[in-house]
Amino acid sequence: MWVGRKSGFLTRITDNWLRPSPADLKRAVGVEFQKLKSHVEAKLEEKRLEIEASEQVPASAKDRIDLSLPGVIRPIGSHHLVRTVMQEIEDIFFSIGFSVVEGPEIETPYYNFEALNIPEHHPVRDDMDTFYLDLPKSAPGPLLLRTHTSPVQIRTMEKRRPPVRVIVPGKVYRRDNPDATHSFVFHQIEGLAVDTDITFCDFTGTIEYFVKQFFGESVKTRFRPSYFPFTEPSVEFDVSCIFCGGSGTGASGATCGKCKGSGWIELFGAGMVDPAVYGFVNYDAKKVSGFAFGMGMDRLAMLKYGIDDIQVFFQNDVRFLKQFP
Repeated sequence: MWVGRKSGFLTRITDNWLRPSPADLKRAVGVEFQKLKSHVEAKLEEKRLEIEASEQVPASAKDRIDLSLPGVIRPIGSHHLVRTVMQEIEDIFFSIGFSVVEGPEIETPYYNFEALNIPEHHPVRDDMDTFYLDLPKSAPGPLLLRTHTSPVQIRTMEKRRPPVRVIVPGKVYRRDNPDATHSFVFHQIEGLAVDTDITFCDFTGTIEYFVKQFFGESVKTRFRPSYFPFTEPSVEFDVSCIFCGGSGTGASGATCGKCKGSGWIELFGAGMVDPAVYGFVNYDAKKVSGFAFGMGMDRLAMLKYGIDDIQVFFQNDVRFLKQFP
């Protein structure tokens, strides 16, 4: 406004007063004009410095940390419940000398079935149970989504000589109709121990140790004879119902809905490794022995945390996930 080149006050004074003033007064007018110009410029510079100083004060105040103010609460993510259970299981087996191995989720029928003593005619290999990949005719052979994590046991024994003590966590796939207890993708963890002179007592002691660490020392365990192609003898492992304490009845005296009044809950299948399996990995069945087990991590999480529907693990509902920080 004061120093504008075209319409500023100083420009207008020069054009309208100084230039047209009489020659005898031009000197006096010029002196007074320079005083005014110096005064205006000084005031403008003073104001500029004042503005710059006022801009710096908030910046410095912003940089200061006032420890008396409440902190900024930032949302922090957490592990999914299945991941938390997986880590807990791994830690338990770490403590007794097992290590973790992983393998591919896309497998060949050889590793998924044949090397596990499941021949081609076995009903497990029916297309209704297994997802086979649609490959071009030029492909070297069929591929499938693994139906259990046991193929990694075969791959591990091919690479390692005894002693072998590993657990194999991961996702598996089966052609199941989704409901409260089934899903076409779920999580398993397999265990394998092979060495000289491993007995059934070593197997039972290992499993009981795991279960009591996971569910608590108060639970009871039992084994029932069963059948699996890759273990002999094979057993089903049960634990006393953690909801009714093994009594078979709830607090109201009604039949416990979790164990259906039996007082026992089936956990997983297991057994001593069938000697036929050792032939696929060039182990001497006369010198080594071992045990294997496979359990569903989703099922263990459901039992431990009282969850009734396996589908909630895969729906990503934040309301459910926030319950398990």
